[in-house]
Amino acid sequence: MTVENTPQDRIAAVAAAQKTFFRSGATLPEAFRRGMLRRLEEALRTWEKPLCEALWADLHKSCEEAYLTEISIIRGEVRNHLRHLHRWMRPRRRPTPLKLFPASSRIVTEPLGTALIVAPWNYPVQLLLNPLVGAISAGCTAVLKPSPYTPHVAEAIGRMVAETFPEEYIAVVQGNRDVNTLLLAERWDLIFFTGSPALGRIVMAAAAEHLTPVILELGGKSPCIVDRGADIDVAARRIAWGKTLNAGQTCIAPDYLLIHAEVSERFTEAYAKALKSLHGDDAQQSPHYVRMVNDRAFERVTGYLEEGKILLGGRTDRADRYIEPTLLAEADPAAPVMREEIFGPVLPMRTFQNTDEAVAFVTEREKPLALYYFGDRSTAKRVLRRTSSGGACINDTIMHIANDRLPFGGVGNSGMGRYHGRDSYDAFSHRRGVVATPTWIDPPFRYAPYRFFKWVKGIL
Repeated sequence: MTVENTPQDRIAAVAAAQKTFFRSGATLPEAFRRGMLRRLEEALRTWEKPLCEALWADLHKSCEEAYLTEISIIRGEVRNHLRHLHRWMRPRRRPTPLKLFPASSRIVTEPLGTALIVAPWNYPVQLLLNPLVGAISAGCTAVLKPSPYTPHVAEAIGRMVAETFPEEYIAVVQGNRDVNTLLLAERWDLIFFTGSPALGRIVMAAAAEHLTPVILELGGKSPCIVDRGADIDVAARRIAWGKTLNAGQTCIAPDYLLIHAEVSERFTEAYAKALKSLHGDDAQQSPHYVRMVNDRAFERVTGYLEEGKILLGGRTDRADRYIEPTLLAEADPAAPVMREEIFGPVLPMRTFQNTDEAVAFVTEREKPLALYYFGDRSTAKRVLRRTSSGGACINDTIMHIANDRLPFGGVGNSGMGRYHGRDSYDAFSHRRGVVATPTWIDPPFRYAPYRFFKWVKGIL
């Protein structure tokens, strides 16, 4: 199945219609925003089965994993916004200094306008519709661009959105990177992009033409540090789960493992047991083990298997796009497996003698989207203080994304901006400072010829 490109004139017409609709003020009332959030929530219930079937067709993703990692996260986000929207929309009073007497000050939020949301293929439902919740909540219109690499999902979401919203409010545009180029040539009030750092640079360059603000949710090599004080069995189980979730095609998956030399052998044994517990003796037969998204991804990830010593796994099946969960040792730091984001179930492992050595290895590289540390809490605090990452977990992986009260986003090479919960509302909003000055008194000291200047200077 392939996705048909939306024609250029159609893209221009949709963008123009959304600008007109936004300028009408229809999206501004709280009642409208609430109604549209509830409409999205109802659509997720109605379309749950077709979306799950599409995720299975494109990624071999089980219904259980589809619900846990995609649909339930969006539904939770919708509920959070419905619960708090009234409070988020309220103007916030701010103190006013004496020099502005008798004025008062407040911050009001206003929607940025028409947003473009471009999603990747690895979580093609969640990473397209979760940002949409923020756009609806903030009062924006939105054009959604699914990934063509998951065509069944793209087609299902296109039909779902068309049945749920008028296209002058929310619309889906389909196609390959040529369509991305056409979309980026349009003028938007915000571009929300999730993808690789390389593509993020292209998006940012295009946005600069119109001084358009961007939210870039990118990736990178998220390190996982297992220290001497870690509970090895728990660490192995949680790392195995985080690494094989979606077959490693997760932007915050543990990308490489730094492990204390004293516990590396124990960890290897525990990791083998954890993989068997998760996926059985043969992960290829597991109904919950995802496949590589396409042949190109399969070829790229299998290439990493030659860049180290295989301790566990390593089996592949090109016809099924299957790669067995693999633990790799002795990879050169300069090898592609240690420089490129893996986006697959291959985990390269390097040993260290002390925590400072591990910290140095991390900080010499680009800032990652996530960092995971397994060990005692006091050392964890020191590691977090000396490193930088978009998010982090102590004695766990992945789970920081599950708390919609926490901001999610990157830093440096792993992105800019953040969303989830209140941060999603803010991402699509402008916080507008307003000073209101009454007219019953008009102090003369601010006007030329600046009488009482010495007194005014004393209070400034």
